[in-house]
Amino acid sequence: MSTVLVVAPIVVANWPVITAAVTAAVSAAGFSMVQHAQTNRSVQTGQREVIDVDNSEILENAAGTDQQIVVQRDGVTATFKRDPHGTLQLCVEGNHLSKSQLRAIGEELIGRVTQQYAYHRLVTELKNRGMQIVDEEITETESVKIRVRNW
Repeated sequence: MSTVLVVAPIVVANWPVITAAVTAAVSAAGFSMVQHAQTNRSVQTGQREVIDVDNSEILENAAGTDQQIVVQRDGVTATFKRDPHGTLQLCVEGNHLSKSQLRAIGEELIGRVTQQYAYHRLVTELKNRGMQIVDEEITETESVKIRVRNW
């Protein structure tokens, strides 16, 4: 017997968990870490697009809520931070791209971060419940398929 489960995550975590998901996702997308420190300064590079990550909440009383993660690739700077309402927010900046191009880059990054977060939460939960991961596959559409065995 088999079951297909589609995960549509709600991202609710503290800053260290968000940091891990962002770090894994942005490196896979070819971005490199510029800054990972407690600061409220933003890197100003020209055009700017700010995107709130739907269904996300960074826990307010968790350590590091005033931190941000800044990454760059090919003249594009992306800054992940917690907005005043607790939502994960991404600001994408760059001189040579339009706002719609920056939004597309930002949405791709958000998709990767959300996927990393969901993947790690799912794998952790499967292990906690004593299930064995039999196979993992990343499809052409970058969906992740995980086959598990429940003993």
